[in-house]
Amino acid sequence: MVDGPKAKIFNDPVHGHIEMPELCVKIIDTPQFQRLRYIKQLGGCYFVYPGAAHNRFEHSIGTAHLAGLLVESLKSRQEDLGITDEDVLCVKIAGLCHDLGHGPFSHLFDASFVRKFVDENWKHEKASLAMVDLIFENLKGKDPENFKLKEKDVFFIKELINGPTEGSKEDWPYKGREKEKGFLYQIISNKESGIDVDKWDYFARDCYHLGMKSTFDHMRCIKMARAIRVEEDNNKWHICFRDKEVHNIYEMFHVRSILHRRAYQHKTSNAVELMITDALVKADPYLLFEGKGGNKLKMSEAIHDMVAYTKITDRVYHQILLASDPQLQEAKQILERIECRELYRSIREHTTEEDISCKDVDKADFLEKAKMSEVKKEDIILDVSYMLPKAFLEWKIRLYLRKTELDENKTKQLIEGFGDWVKLKERAASSSGAAGREDETPEKKPEAHDGAPSNP
Repeated sequence: MVDGPKAKIFNDPVHGHIEMPELCVKIIDTPQFQRLRYIKQLGGCYFVYPGAAHNRFEHSIGTAHLAGLLVESLKSRQEDLGITDEDVLCVKIAGLCHDLGHGPFSHLFDASFVRKFVDENWKHEKASLAMVDLIFENLKGKDPENFKLKEKDVFFIKELINGPTEGSKEDWPYKGREKEKGFLYQIISNKESGIDVDKWDYFARDCYHLGMKSTFDHMRCIKMARAIRVEEDNNKWHICFRDKEVHNIYEMFHVRSILHRRAYQHKTSNAVELMITDALVKADPYLLFEGKGGNKLKMSEAIHDMVAYTKITDRVYHQILLASDPQLQEAKQILERIECRELYRSIREHTTEEDISCKDVDKADFLEKAKMSEVKKEDIILDVSYMLPKAFLEWKIRLYLRKTELDENKTKQLIEGFGDWVKLKERAASSSGAAGREDETPEKKPEAHDGAPSNP
């Protein structure tokens, strides 16, 4: 039952009718949340799959819906857990707000563009927390009497989105809820197993819009989920599933595998994202956005000012494409190439189980080994993507050409050199015992010049 006179029901193509409580509706009706209407969920995939036009807005509402279904199912089936109405509301709000920090074209922005200007450790979740602070500050300022969230609840919501406070060394590092409710932290972003409602929504939603079939049943998972204290893990509470659910869980990772192979890491959509990244980098000094106090900030600076960041969406693409400013012409020409389908060319790819990083020095080393002195570092892109979570882990390395006029013999020489270089890198990675990355929302491994992810 929807609570409050200002609660709403949303008609969603994936989940049907979604009920949202009043506070969630108030959050939705803010500029910070509405900007998600203008950020594509799958970035460059829209340039390959015409149906991939969905945005972060509907995914966030869907995630809040599934989060509510899961926590309410646990509450009704296990009354001894002591789940309160406040817990349920906070979990829904966290699902709603978890992607507020995404920039233009989703993961392209934080995993590729931003890393060219700031610390590699910056992720969109940091901006999500700052957006949450701004929204709550504004809501509280407008109607302090009806802003019901306590300080502890705000901590809880932010921890659900981005984990505990950095650097905490306590046995239980969370401040929002006690250890006995630790299972609640596995609903939105599950650091333990990677099984969470964020993925459940974007698997279902992405398959729907891409025209692919999902064989994973998230509603069955919700009904089968239970919170259990696990003795083997320091008596921590975990969300667990019946043993007979193993095949459904396997299908979840199988669907993820299919989405990565056919969409998220599609070589053409990745090429488009590399080009958009190049255009944004070239345009960055000349595109300014008004922030707090009237300060004019570049895109690369706006990640620290949520007033300015609220104004940055996929619309920057057309800002550049339609610009008459001579300073933006170089960036504009790259986007005009996309419009005419003159894309960066992928001339070779290699799949490996080794975690291989590609830095600028590697490109120079590669060209030297390929004996290609006439080709500049700026003309090629070594693009590394990790494809799947731990149980399905593999890495895909692609060699892209920015220029399309390289003759056949030189292209062949580059391809041969690429093969030799990959073998050397694999041997080096294997001997150093390189570890695979933790499972998380699909993302590219950053490379010093170009690494452009393609999803959620």
